[in-house]
Amino acid sequence: MKLIVGLGNPGPEYAFTPHNAGFLAIDRLAELCSVQVTNRRGRALTGKARLAGHDVLFAKPQTYMNLSGLSVAALLDELQLDVEDLIVLYDELAIPLGSIRIRERGSAAGHNGVKSISSELGTEEWTRIRIGIGRTPNATGETVKSGGKDFLLAPMRRQMLEELNASLDQAVRAVEVVLSSGIGAAMSEFNRKAEPSSPA
Repeated sequence: MKLIVGLGNPGPEYAFTPHNAGFLAIDRLAELCSVQVTNRRGRALTGKARLAGHDVLFAKPQTYMNLSGLSVAALLDELQLDVEDLIVLYDELAIPLGSIRIRERGSAAGHNGVKSISSELGTEEWTRIRIGIGRTPNATGETVKSGGKDFLLAPMRRQMLEELNASLDQAVRAVEVVLSSGIGAAMSEFNRKAEPSSPA
């Protein structure tokens, strides 16, 4: 079995905020698999499914973002899974809206949910799919800065939600590729797409 976790904050007031992109990705995966993520276990809402030839458990921690690791560690322990069986989806300010990046490991880069997971697991060696919520360049070519608590926890406007849809679609497909073909194949496909201006 694989544990697929989306990070976010519980409660309707946070449902459509940038910081809940991970929850939104899990909702989309669950919809694809025709399952409900409503069972309570490991301090999370969960739902079992079959995806890309694997049994999976989708999870949305209910601990609030900065304690996400408590839920992830509890679920891994209960399911008797290793960190190699874990995929985490979460928002990333450093990535433009509409893009994703996949990594096998890495630092938290200021993300409290990621800090909590790495702290509780005692390692940064776990697969993460980072969903871009950063601003893209405006008409003059300048990048509009976004960030801070007010931005992360404020409801997204319609245009941002529409742009985020592209990221969520990519994230769902990325999970499928990781499961079916491995992290290397997924990184090759999606990280290159996310950086079209990079030299070949």
